[in-house]
Amino acid sequence: MRFPPMEVYGMSRIHGRAPLTDNDAPQGRAMNSIQTQASILAVDDDTRSLMALQGLLADMSLRVVTAKSGDEALRCVLKQDFAVILMDARMPGVDGFEAARLIRERERSRHTPIIFLTSAYEDAPSVTRGYEAGAVDYIVKPLRPEVLKSKISVFVNLYRNNAILMQEVRDRMTAEEHLKTSQQSLRALASHLQSVREEEWTRIAREIHDHLAQALTGLKMDLAWITSRLPKGSSALRAKAQSMSGLIDSTMESMHEIMSQLRPEVLDRLGLAAAIGWQAGEFQRRSGIRCNVSLPQEELTVDRDRSTAVFRILQELLTNVVRHAGATRVDVALRAEPNELLLTVADNGRGIDEEAANSAKSFGLMGVRERVLPFGGRVEISGVRAQGSTVTVALPAAAATQVEPGAKES
Repeated sequence: MRFPPMEVYGMSRIHGRAPLTDNDAPQGRAMNSIQTQASILAVDDDTRSLMALQGLLADMSLRVVTAKSGDEALRCVLKQDFAVILMDARMPGVDGFEAARLIRERERSRHTPIIFLTSAYEDAPSVTRGYEAGAVDYIVKPLRPEVLKSKISVFVNLYRNNAILMQEVRDRMTAEEHLKTSQQSLRALASHLQSVREEEWTRIAREIHDHLAQALTGLKMDLAWITSRLPKGSSALRAKAQSMSGLIDSTMESMHEIMSQLRPEVLDRLGLAAAIGWQAGEFQRRSGIRCNVSLPQEELTVDRDRSTAVFRILQELLTNVVRHAGATRVDVALRAEPNELLLTVADNGRGIDEEAANSAKSFGLMGVRERVLPFGGRVEISGVRAQGSTVTVALPAAAATQVEPGAKES
């Protein structure tokens, strides 16, 4: 069934500037990229109706793409997105109803609004069929310019707002990917720096042991040889030799303490749990602060990097207690959960507040956070004024590729 060419109230002929066509892209001035993408598709088998639509919409700064059949409309929809589709309901071949149904079946164009342009005497079943095919509205010919423009403006604005929203989503996803990549790079760098630092400390400890320790041992043996050959009655020389021997002993003790701080032998030989117990005992002996320790009953399987990180974190936290807490008791607990390794250090000191915990001047806590960074771990700090502070460090468990030194393989 064919209808007369499209009529437009208030338009006996096309006035104004030439219709905007596919080849009329704006030149010589910047234009919002989203606006340039706001296109509408006009589908009608009558050329005069399409020309009338183009003239009517010429002042809306829209790109009007035209199609003279349902098949051509489908090809246009495959090529690009549209803010709204104006579809003549009755066309030969693939009519507007069938074209609308096929457009709705395509995922990308499923939500593109379709407005049917129809005759005033369209019957009710046809209107129902149009809505079932996916139409969002009907506009009866002859067209009223203000009605048509108003409805098109609603969908164009919706399209542009949606485009802006989608761009923001894409930008945010891109930013999140960049952030994720930066975090991964930062973790890798932190891990590398920690490894280099530990390797250097281990090398220095080995050098001290291999050279300085041997030299001091040789010096003490030589001093003993000289002392044994001092003539009788040389009490002043013997007293001096004894003083020198004591100095060598204290130097060797300091040297062993330095080597333990650089790379505790107990950590390499007996494992993390034993090293934590030893460190707690050393802390209590040196500081005079009572230190209670809770360790797992079962043997832990922890890789070398995590063992080192947890041990160094414990050292840092215990140092903070001595320097800042004013505590008389410290409780240290190490436990292994199915998915993470937890270290908790709690004291009964003055209590840290949130500002101090997050301060850029809290270098000790910054060091703790730096050490958990390569593992994607977390640090939780809480404190109550005059009641103490608690720091919990959690490192995600990794597939154990190396049994912790000193632990038995099952």
